[in-house]
Amino acid sequence: MSYKNLEIWKLAREIVIEVHEMTLKLPRFKMYEEGSQIRRSSKTTKSTIVEGYGRRRI
Repeated sequence: MSYKNLEIWKLAREIVIEVHEMTLKLPRFKMYEEGSQIRRSSKTTKSTIVEGYGRRRI
């Protein structure tokens, strides 16, 4: 089994995609700095799930 099979990872991935699309609709002057920060922060949840999955003991 892979972390990609986890329901929580799939939900986090969907959120990352939605957040990315929303940040592209920001005004140009906010898109680069604030938009970038928002996109990075949305990806941390997904990354944390992957990291935790990798640390599990079988």
